Amino acid sequence: MSFVKPKIIQYAWVVPRLEEAARRWHQATGIGPFLVNRDIQLIGPRYRGNPSATRFSTAVAQHGDVQIELVEQLGDGPSAYRETVPAGATGFHHVAFVAEDFDAALAHHLGQGHGIVADGAFGPMRYAYVDAVPDLGHMIEIIEDKPAIRAFFGAIRKAADRWDGDPATLLRELG
Repeated sequence: MSFVKPKIIQYAWVVPRLEEAARRWHQATGIGPFLVNRDIQLIGPRYRGNPSATRFSTAVAQHGDVQIELVEQLGDGPSAYRETVPAGATGFHHVAFVAEDFDAALAHHLGQGHGIVADGAFGPMRYAYVDAVPDLGHMIEIIEDKPAIRAFFGAIRKAADRWDGDPATLLRELG
């Protein structure tokens, strides 16, 4: 299998507080709404090859062809997020790609010396953060192309297309 050049679909920042960060993003750029997924439950999460109990929440908004993702780690344990952004700080963390061939994309990055920082599954979809920090200054998230992730990303785009810009509806909780 060969590696297919993917498109960046997401830029992500680690933030200390989701709601505050989303409001700042909206005030500065007009981006919204943010779909909030609290205390995300992962399947078989690992950090540096070991089982992980990292808890986090996200807020994601669509802007043109890319998403802005805000990640709040819940707790101070070691994680892919804390490797690059210390607790209490805001910082750029990763770009994300959706991979039609997850294994080929992962092999491509491993072949470049980008080790796996964290991996696991979210529902039926696999993900991996690879360490491109020495080369690019940030991590890369590889997301397996599955109908569930396409549906989720479609919902984010639809929310952005239909949003009237009302700050009162800037944050929308996901179930």
